[in-house]
Amino acid sequence: MKHILTIAFVLLLCCSMYAGKTLALVPKKVILKNGKSFNLNLPQGYEIKPAVEGVKRIRFMSKSPDNRIFVTDMYNLADNKKGTVYILDDFDRETGRFKKVTTYLTNLHNPNSLAFYKDERGQNWLYLALTSKLVRYKFKSGDTKPTSTPETIATFPDYGLSYKYGGWHLTRTVAVSPNGKIYVSVGSSCNACIEKEDVRATVLEMNPDGSDRKIFVKGLRNAVGLKFVDGVLYATNQGADHLGDNKPDETVYILKDKMDVGWPHCYQYQGKVFTDTKFPRTGGCRNIPLAYTSFGAHASALGLEYFTDEDTRDKNLQNSFLVALHGSTKVSLNRGYRVVLVGEDRKPRDFITGFLQAKSINGRPCDVMKFEKDSFLITDDKTGVIYYVFKK
Repeated sequence: MKHILTIAFVLLLCCSMYAGKTLALVPKKVILKNGKSFNLNLPQGYEIKPAVEGVKRIRFMSKSPDNRIFVTDMYNLADNKKGTVYILDDFDRETGRFKKVTTYLTNLHNPNSLAFYKDERGQNWLYLALTSKLVRYKFKSGDTKPTSTPETIATFPDYGLSYKYGGWHLTRTVAVSPNGKIYVSVGSSCNACIEKEDVRATVLEMNPDGSDRKIFVKGLRNAVGLKFVDGVLYATNQGADHLGDNKPDETVYILKDKMDVGWPHCYQYQGKVFTDTKFPRTGGCRNIPLAYTSFGAHASALGLEYFTDEDTRDKNLQNSFLVALHGSTKVSLNRGYRVVLVGEDRKPRDFITGFLQAKSINGRPCDVMKFEKDSFLITDDKTGVIYYVFKK
């Protein structure tokens, strides 16, 4: 009997399936307003609570200059114009919930990501990445709706957004560099092909008004997460689907000007770069860089956040990333459906699991964002929940 209890306790402390040093994870019960309950597994000392419920396909977050949380909602998986931007306000630390959720914008074309920028005249701007364009609105503290008409900063191709065409990359992600340059990721039009438009499968760089636009990095099949850390731009990237269940790796890259990550000609697998024999090219893949870190095939790496020693007391989390692995649509692979920690050794290890239990999907993590010291938020675009995670 004692032996059985010991085994049960070991199983309770869910350990990482990734390569880094494992963290012992402890189950925490989550109860949603719709009556559904399940366990999510977190490191000892952490708690998790639903901070917002009842939204749709909630995606990426950004903190405004007046310290409110703005978040995009793409409504559903279809190519649609029913998207929304919400403002989260009036946070109650006792309950772990935002008391106020305000609709800021509606009827948007697949809003995936937003960012704030203050220009040299002191004007704040909200940049919003839609499938067909990047727009910006003038922003002032306390705004609950735009007080200006949108300016179109850049346009992007928006056809081929169907599985019929072999691609479903309708998301665009925007990030602002410390020097004021604007960066936007544009996914490929297909699973694997030679693109007819050079803007596809890239990260673009431009001035705040959209001028001097250029391709910053090419060969990124679908870079959904962008994050600046100390002036360096990191991007998550999703690999092609035609190479089987176990390759290529899902990745995070450090992006540099004029960099070529290789898609569709090259891919990474188990720390090495290989040529996709369906798309050979002169020169091969010998100059293609290795990723900063990688995850299992089809894990679907999306949002990422970086934590310093000023952000958290947790020694494991200091100077490390948390990355949301959205999960494979092929549930039997058991890839993703978790949040992983990537430390200075660049090896992923589980930080939050339980979003997939057997064949039951409890959620699909999308974005991670620092909130207050020792806390962060996670969006779940499957069940329309934003979680508040904090260290006691």
